Amino acid sequence: MPDTIADLTLMPEVQARSLLIGRNVRLHVLAPVGPALGVGTLRVLRTTEREDCIDLVCGYESYDRFD
Repeated sequence: MPDTIADLTLMPEVQARSLLIGRNVRLHVLAPVGPALGVGTLRVLRTTEREDCIDLVCGYESYDRFD
């Protein structure tokens, strides 16, 4: 477990979740408006610790738009 949940910032999402095994995690994935595919690694962008869970806001390194 990291010293604080802030240490999870910019960590790959898969690695962050593996460090949080046994904790309730709520995952939010940011996406641009309109159709797009996430490219690269899904990373933790923001963390919030709540009474009942830890919120992870994640986003891909970049996005490819398509129509």
